[in-house]
Amino acid sequence: MSRYGPRIAALARRAERERAAFDAAETGSDGDPSPARPTSPDDAVGYLRAGAGQAIWLYIEARTGGRLVPFSDAEFDALETAMNRWLECYTRCHGVALEAEFSVREAAELLLETRNIVDTAQLLTCVPARRARQQPTQ
Repeated sequence: MSRYGPRIAALARRAERERAAFDAAETGSDGDPSPARPTSPDDAVGYLRAGAGQAIWLYIEARTGGRLVPFSDAEFDALETAMNRWLECYTRCHGVALEAEFSVREAAELLLETRNIVDTAQLLTCVPARRARQQPTQ
């Protein structure tokens, strides 16, 4: 286990709890597929900042700073799965059901490029869809 093992385990547990809670709230306690509580893009940002962004940043932290910290296969899988669970919650807040299977490395590269977790999530998931730029009228 790497020195990041306990943090990864905590992130993984929290991601699974939040995804399960989201699914339960989305379907309601009686199994009815109508949402028990509405979700919005504002909710989506919370899943990114407190969830996916934390998982991606942990990966960046472990891979930069002079020493590469090796993750065990289980740690790496748990970190990537946690990030993907939060991205799934993010897309569902926008009304899109997505089974996320993104690599944490790809997400880290995008985060370093964009410096913004919302832009990173949008580029990975294509949710919400980008609007076409309008040409200025003359």
